[in-house]
Amino acid sequence: MTYCVAMRLNAGLVFLSDSRTNAGLDQISTFRKMTVYEQPGDRSMVMLSAGNLAITQSVRQLLRTETIESPEGPVSIWNCKSMFDAARIVGATVRKVYERDADSLKNFGIEFNVNLIFGGQIRGETMRLFNVYAAGNFVEAGMDGVCYFQIGESKYGKPIIDRVVTPTTPLEQAAKCALVSMDSTLKSNLSVGLPLDMLIYEADSLHASRIIHIDESNSYFRMIRTTWGQRLREVFESIPNPAWGPDATEHALSQPPAQPEQQALHPIRKVQAPDA
Repeated sequence: MTYCVAMRLNAGLVFLSDSRTNAGLDQISTFRKMTVYEQPGDRSMVMLSAGNLAITQSVRQLLRTETIESPEGPVSIWNCKSMFDAARIVGATVRKVYERDADSLKNFGIEFNVNLIFGGQIRGETMRLFNVYAAGNFVEAGMDGVCYFQIGESKYGKPIIDRVVTPTTPLEQAAKCALVSMDSTLKSNLSVGLPLDMLIYEADSLHASRIIHIDESNSYFRMIRTTWGQRLREVFESIPNPAWGPDATEHALSQPPAQPEQQALHPIRKVQAPDA
């Protein structure tokens, strides 16, 4: 399992991934799940991967040379004119690996499992961010108001992003939120683990200049892990406990007596059947 998150903001893009892979309790390894495809000054693209490691590694390697047909001839991620076409090429690469490996995997009881986040910017176009599925189809962030994608073990890190991140969030705050999201996932799921890879892309720069490798010795992430848990407990303790009973006024959890047709449900009591 893994956890990856990427955010598309007005100021740029934020990518974060863990590096843990496992094929059983005693087969835990670390592999980088972030890949950067870049021609500085012309295009900068990032892919995060989750799923079967052999599949994702095949997609990563083939993507460097994969092409799709266009009226102008074969198009690759290196010469396509839009991020949409680049995402199409990623999808075509996934389908190519599926055609090659899916039947063999199925014979061994292994599902074709891959999920990708792919985003970046090509000169002359705005930044774009896509979630590419195992069928090779994809959706784009920002089309329905959502400015981020998660793949892998996403449920633990989702609440903080939903409460904090909007398209206008500054890059530094979004990076902090992504790290808190990752820390929440690390805390709750052992299948996600350090080290982490983070990339911060500034809009229109066409170069990924801020790439950070984060391990257990990173002082900022250690501070996040300590401070976030402590502040959560402080906020939790500052919230009043629910008040009960007829004399409760402020922060009362119980409500005034309802009208007969609105009576709350009462516990069901088992009734002893009469002897025959």
